[in-house]
Amino acid sequence: MFKKILIANRGEIALRIIRTCREMGIKTVAVYSTADRESLHVRFADEAVCIGPPPSRQSYLNIPSIISAAEITNADAIHPGYGFLSENAEFSRICAEYGIKFIGATADQINGMGDKATAKATMRAAGVPVIPGSEGLLESVEEGKRLAAEIGYPVIVKATAGGGGRGMRMISKEADFEKAWDDARTESAAAFGNDGLYLEKFVEEPRHIEIQIVGDQYGKVCHLSERDCSIQRRHQKLVEETPSPIITPELREQMGQAAIKGAQAIGYEGAGTVEFLVDKHGQFYFMEMNTRIQVEHPITEEVTGFDLIREQIKVAAGDPISGQNYTPKLFAMECRINAEDPRNGFRPSPGKITNLHLPGGHGVRIDSHVYAGYTIPPNYDSMIAKVIVRGQSREEVLTRMKRALQEFVIEGIKTTIPFHIKLMDDAGFQSGMFTTKFLEGFDFSDL
Repeated sequence: MFKKILIANRGEIALRIIRTCREMGIKTVAVYSTADRESLHVRFADEAVCIGPPPSRQSYLNIPSIISAAEITNADAIHPGYGFLSENAEFSRICAEYGIKFIGATADQINGMGDKATAKATMRAAGVPVIPGSEGLLESVEEGKRLAAEIGYPVIVKATAGGGGRGMRMISKEADFEKAWDDARTESAAAFGNDGLYLEKFVEEPRHIEIQIVGDQYGKVCHLSERDCSIQRRHQKLVEETPSPIITPELREQMGQAAIKGAQAIGYEGAGTVEFLVDKHGQFYFMEMNTRIQVEHPITEEVTGFDLIREQIKVAAGDPISGQNYTPKLFAMECRINAEDPRNGFRPSPGKITNLHLPGGHGVRIDSHVYAGYTIPPNYDSMIAKVIVRGQSREEVLTRMKRALQEFVIEGIKTTIPFHIKLMDDAGFQSGMFTTKFLEGFDFSDL
């Protein structure tokens, strides 16, 4: 087992990893930018190293600085958390070169799943259902038009290096194809330095369902059931729950086995998710694989009693996985609390928290790195907390979540708490019969 783990991240996920390491008797090293000097992950780690100024490229994305911090503190492993360098194949490779264990996927596995066109081809070869579309990247707008005519409109073009909805355009008819193509390429080049596009059939009335998997170094993979991530705004997840209201036991088994087959096809090691779109007919299609821990991993932990960070560390150290395929018996939901103003287009709201009261009680968990007096920097993602609740039924979870949100007091900044409270009262959300487009018709004016 590792003696010391450097955490190449910040905020709540860094603190989350520190807590599990402490329980396992493993020393921790926090890295931080000058903007995060007062963050709790810096205070709670056994050691802390400043790696640069506030901009991410000069700190949390600065590979030489992070490797140097690991070397001077004699860390024998690095946990990347999520975001930043967690799916950076070059970082994984450099860690291996320096004899530091990267707690995550190998460089080859990250490369294989990071490029969406390659990932789709890999999954198709493994027998995992994929959305009809191009076999690889489109070479021209003419090729795209030809393929769209074959599979039928509506279609969607996506950036191969994309994420967060950037470099993505839905096209409902051929007359719109050329402009959508140009817009997607321009946006993709600006956001990712890569203007490669591929094309897929547009899935109507989709649900975004992901399967949590864990694989070890000996070829074994298990799945820990699904999470429904359909409540999104501009392709950014806001609420996740498990089990999904629409998934039957038969569909869960089919999707779980498909996820396992996909992971085994690349010899996957560690925790990850295989993400699917499920259409209104109950057909599911592979969308992408995330080769890291997810923001929403706590809801799976709450219904399984299974510490996914501990499992990541154990698998990285060479232990076989201790889990098995899981069918949920409890219900759980997570609301992401962002420092944003939902009344004003979700505009970021950094600043000093003047007063804070965290909710509690039976079945309530808060993952957060903030405290009264803490100043939220404007340089990073706006998520400041996650409210996670569990219960015996979805109805119990909804009432418990509303109660917890009403107890949650944050003063000095704007947050998304009012939006989440209203969502818990929404009849459409309560019914469980919603799609990824649900929030497009949501009224934010009276929050």
